Amino acid sequence: MAKVGKKYAEAAKMYDKYKLYEPAEAIDILKKMDTAKFDETVELAVNLNVDPKYADQQVRGALVLPHGIGKTKTVLVFAQGDKEKEAQEAGADFVGADDLIEKIKGGWLDFDVAIATPNMMGKVGRLGKILGPKGLMPNPKVGTVTMDVAKAVSESKAGKVEYRTDKAGNIHSPIGKKSFDANKLIENLTTLVDTLIKVKPSGAKGQYIKTITVSSTMGPGIHINPFSVKGIVKADEQQ
Repeated sequence: MAKVGKKYAEAAKMYDKYKLYEPAEAIDILKKMDTAKFDETVELAVNLNVDPKYADQQVRGALVLPHGIGKTKTVLVFAQGDKEKEAQEAGADFVGADDLIEKIKGGWLDFDVAIATPNMMGKVGRLGKILGPKGLMPNPKVGTVTMDVAKAVSESKAGKVEYRTDKAGNIHSPIGKKSFDANKLIENLTTLVDTLIKVKPSGAKGQYIKTITVSSTMGPGIHINPFSVKGIVKADEQQ
C-alpha cells in the first residue's frame, strides 16, 4: 500500500470514502481539509459511460465557467495582419506567425493556450508533435481555431476550460481554487456537469454519468452522488 502524507491521512478521516455526498457537502468537507499551505486547485473528475475509441462516443469541447478557475492564462495567438492587431488589443500575451513557430520549434512553450486563425493552420500543423502531447494544439472543436480571435482570447482569459475523455472515459477539469466561495465552486461544478449532459454522444447508452469525484491538488477524492447535481443527471437518464 502506498504511503501518504500526514495531512492527506488526516484529511481522509474527515469523510466516508464509500459514501456519495451532495455537492454542497462534498465542497464543505474539501474546504475544511488542511492539505497544503498554498491555494490548491479544485479538480472535478467525471467518469462517463462511453468508449472513446468509437468516433460517436468521444466527448470533447470547451466552456467558460461562470466564476473562472482562479488563474490568469497566458495566451498565444498565431495570426497575421488585422487579426494580429485584433489579438493584441484583446489582451493576448504573444502574437505572431513564423517567428513564434520557430521559437516553439526551439523548445519554448511558456504559454497555456494557443489560438490560431484558420489560414495559419497550414504552418501551425507542423508543430503537431510538439503541441499535441502538451494539449496545446489549436483545434476548431474547442474554439481555438477561429477568425474571431478577440472572443477566443477574452474567453481564455476569463477562465475557459477544455474537457476531453481519456481512454477510460474520464474527464478531468479544474473548477476553481480552494479559496473560492463554496457557492461559486458548486456553480462551476454544476455548469460543467450540465455541459457534459448537453454534449452526450448519440452512441452512449445506459447511465451516462457513472461517477463524479471532487478533490483538491493535494487532497483525497470525495465522491458525489451523480443524481444530486441539481437533478441534471437524473433528468438526463429519464430521457
